[in-house]
Amino acid sequence: MRIGIDLGGTKIEGILLDDQGHEKARQRVATPAGDYRGTVQAIASLVADLERLANLNDNDTPVGIGIPGTVSPATSLIKNANSTCLIGEALDKDLAKALKRPVRLANDANCFAVSEATDGAGAGAPLVFGVILGTGVGGGIAVDGKAIGGINGIAGEWGHNPLPWPMDVESPGPECYCGLKGCIETFLSGPGLAADYERDSGQTCEAKDLVNLVNPAAEAALSRYEHRLARALACVINTLDPDVIVLGGGLSNITRLYDRVPSLWDQWVFSDRVDTRLLANVHGDSSGVRGAAWLY
Repeated sequence: MRIGIDLGGTKIEGILLDDQGHEKARQRVATPAGDYRGTVQAIASLVADLERLANLNDNDTPVGIGIPGTVSPATSLIKNANSTCLIGEALDKDLAKALKRPVRLANDANCFAVSEATDGAGAGAPLVFGVILGTGVGGGIAVDGKAIGGINGIAGEWGHNPLPWPMDVESPGPECYCGLKGCIETFLSGPGLAADYERDSGQTCEAKDLVNLVNPAAEAALSRYEHRLARALACVINTLDPDVIVLGGGLSNITRLYDRVPSLWDQWVFSDRVDTRLLANVHGDSSGVRGAAWLY
């Protein structure tokens, strides 16, 4: 048995899997917003509930946790988290103390990539790049089903590179929470897409609902989004040359992306042919939590 926890900005999801990957228990709770100690306690309570649901009483089930950030190799503290209450905290040590067992932490996008490379859209592919297009923009690299963290713990963090080949109207770009301007995340996140539509139309709409609008401004916003995503992923292909790119997060449900983005990215990929496949995730919003469980 193994437990996976997906720590998100609004929810914490937990799953208990057997060694064949079959789900034995699942539960979800709200994330205590801005409350670090409350978050640690919520995870501890969730793990206890999962074990109780599965009639496990020995409290030694391995626990892997996907987080919206990473552990700094330099300080062993959390860095680069858009859930800012985690930054500077010894989350792994605090959770190990609360759970009375060791835990493994990994970036949530890495967990997503591992999940989809293990038994998802990228199963069997040697090199998978997992993309999160949601409240933020993340990326994870899985090689032969194993996450690549990198010496600085930031492998795959494509969302905090500048949008490549920018047009005049895209430079210097919106401000990012990281302190820079024009990061890919500011354009390709859900809030980034919604803000782009609002700037052009004067109307507000959640990003996921834009595909349901029948008006020129919505179509223009989606077309700009596809163009920007194609440019950003072309840089990933030029750098990693992955077999498969798998999209996750709320915006991965925009089905037109899977045809239109590959039809565009050829013009920026440094190759005479692009065989990289762009695929939708198999496990939906469960990919992150399943990947966390596979950390052990």
